[in-house]
Amino acid sequence: MKIGSQTHKELFCRSFMESHQNIEPEQLMWPKLDGPELERLRQIPFWEEALNTELEAGAKIDTYLPMITDPLVREAVALMGEEEAAHGRLFQYMIQHYGIDVSGHPPAKLPTNIEQAFIDFGYGECLDAFLGFGLFKIARQSGFLPEPMFTIFDRLLQDETRHIVFFVNWVAYLQASRGREAKLFRGIHSLWHYGKAVQRVLAVIGRSSEQSGNSFSATEASVFLDGFSVEKLISTCLQENARRMSFFDDRLLQPELLPSLAQVALSGIKLVPKRQSENTDKNLSKVENS
Repeated sequence: MKIGSQTHKELFCRSFMESHQNIEPEQLMWPKLDGPELERLRQIPFWEEALNTELEAGAKIDTYLPMITDPLVREAVALMGEEEAAHGRLFQYMIQHYGIDVSGHPPAKLPTNIEQAFIDFGYGECLDAFLGFGLFKIARQSGFLPEPMFTIFDRLLQDETRHIVFFVNWVAYLQASRGREAKLFRGIHSLWHYGKAVQRVLAVIGRSSEQSGNSFSATEASVFLDGFSVEKLISTCLQENARRMSFFDDRLLQPELLPSLAQVALSGIKLVPKRQSENTDKNLSKVENS
């Protein structure tokens, strides 16, 4: 299937729309939390950031929609906007339901170049989803929160997975329509935007640390961080990414750059203990021979 063709457009738009499932926050099976479980949920420092991200995403999509001339693509992007709005309502409901303290800062103002903002948002979702796959699995295995909470948020991750597959196909389709279909160009384009996404994530981490102080890392996070390592995180991200991507039509493009970079990083990490072990063996051998 040729990227940028009518067949490609039909596939990535219709597969996205046909896999849509409604999320009504009030109808979800929210568990009753009290004591340490409730305190742990309340101390997670990024709920307001998550809420604002969803609200900003919906606003960007609504503003960008009139610029999309293709009816099918516009219909699919509009559905993405509806889903982002539903995610925003879910976070709002959860914050109110569990009495989570947020400062109430309004979302950031929309930039003037709305198409560029939508593209930046899409790459940001790709990065957030890849990291989220691993963190979600590790937190779930640790019993960080009751299982019903993970069941609810798994619905969000399913949507985010659909979003990033749609996005990488849409942006490739857009580039092809503008004569930039070469894979090398797509790779450079992705690398540039992922760099911007990483900067945004680092800024979010910095803001969350300032707002939460040391209370979260010193207490609640100890459950989640038991046995945690960078190698475990990267490995779990890769495993979960492969599992979630396996459900999509293999003719569709999938995010490739982040998994590739993660695989390189994981291979490098795994080499470190081996080198240390080899050096230790050499030193022991020298001592024995002396």
